[in-house]
Amino acid sequence: MTTRNLAFLYSPNLAAMQYPPDCPFNTSRAVRTRERLLSFGLLDNEVEPRVATRAEAEQFHTPRYLDELERAAAGDLRVEGLHMGLGTPDTPVFRDLYRYALAAAGATLTGAELILAGQADIVFNPWGGFHHAMPEKAAGFCYVNDPVLGCLRLTQAGKRVAFLDVDAHHGDGVQAAFYSRRDVLTISLHESGKTLFPWSGFEDEIGEGAGRGFNVNIPLPAGTYDAAYLRAFRQVAVPLIEAYRPDVLVIELGMDALAGDPLTHLRLTNNTHADILDRLLRFNLPMLVVGGGGYHQENTVRGWALAWKTLRGQEEHDLSFGMGGVMLGSSEWAGGLRDHELPVTPEQRAAVEPALDATIATLRRTVFPLHGLPRA
Repeated sequence: MTTRNLAFLYSPNLAAMQYPPDCPFNTSRAVRTRERLLSFGLLDNEVEPRVATRAEAEQFHTPRYLDELERAAAGDLRVEGLHMGLGTPDTPVFRDLYRYALAAAGATLTGAELILAGQADIVFNPWGGFHHAMPEKAAGFCYVNDPVLGCLRLTQAGKRVAFLDVDAHHGDGVQAAFYSRRDVLTISLHESGKTLFPWSGFEDEIGEGAGRGFNVNIPLPAGTYDAAYLRAFRQVAVPLIEAYRPDVLVIELGMDALAGDPLTHLRLTNNTHADILDRLLRFNLPMLVVGGGGYHQENTVRGWALAWKTLRGQEEHDLSFGMGGVMLGSSEWAGGLRDHELPVTPEQRAAVEPALDATIATLRRTVFPLHGLPRA
């Protein structure tokens, strides 16, 4: 790609639908991100996505599961639906459930189709990223697994896909979809399943059969900070992507790894996400980016806005130093969207570094040789 043609997916239909007001997952994050970008003059190409069809959803989900989703949204939650995970605090039943799930999935499919048609090089779908949904089970605010459907659309067109998930939670639904396949390399950096839902995603989960070595988990201890996270990304994810040589990158850009998120225990600033995207851009590959988690709304909006600016190739430096730390009305520091660096205590380093060293060493020993990479 000599120039970058970006597309931001926005739908008034999606914007009008909401999860229950007491649910931590709030769809207005995407609306507020768009408003922030418009206020900065950073939206050149908005595309209204289509809605996924039932047949498309059935490429991963079972017909009877989709039937229960539709029934539950209509007010008919049955025992079968309860057994499929519906009706819990993190999978509430609400009127827009079925329509929203298909619309969010359709946005990710629209992004894949824009890339395949050569109409966009980079697409951001802030409505997507429901990586916990299983073929016949809802979990973690997720009902229809749009990252899986997007990756399938790309592989059906003959593309090799690298899926990188930087959401704080393990992308267990995506892992399940491609665990025995090698046309999708899945890499998930997440808080360890020892301390966070969905209690999975350990180093020894590396795929099976033809997919052995093509599923990679980098579990991180609570308290992981920018430098440690970036070290894991650079020492594990980057060489594996280089060795795999994908045609397309699909990124789950959850912002729940940011310090202050009410549901997680990592300590990142949004500089880490910007640095990761900046490195991924150097692969010079089409990129489909989906939203994912992020339960501190303002931090998520600012993080996604910075991500979009980074994808546009616009660097942003913190100019607020020496200005007294004055906040603007929209909560940006005077210098822009980047977070200030957070101090790291010796105790934090002592808790994070040994665990991270062990994880990296394990993956280099078990996964790297399967890709022709040296262990050390």
